[in-house]
Amino acid sequence: MPSIGANCHELRVDDGNVSWRIVYCLDTDAVVILEVFRKKTRATPEHVIEVARRRLRAYRQTIGEEQR
Repeated sequence: MPSIGANCHELRVDDGNVSWRIVYCLDTDAVVILEVFRKKTRATPEHVIEVARRRLRAYRQTIGEEQR
């Protein structure tokens, strides 16, 4: 999901009649789970994208990287 950041992806999980999405980022030595949400509409909600961006930024600051 380039709208969130580099190396960010969305995993789709169907569980019966519920569709889940896991937004994650691949790092050199980690898979960072940014958000998990129930998919109800075709588009990813803007608040989910904002939460994922904020969490990715916090992760990168924690490991000492502002931007990649």
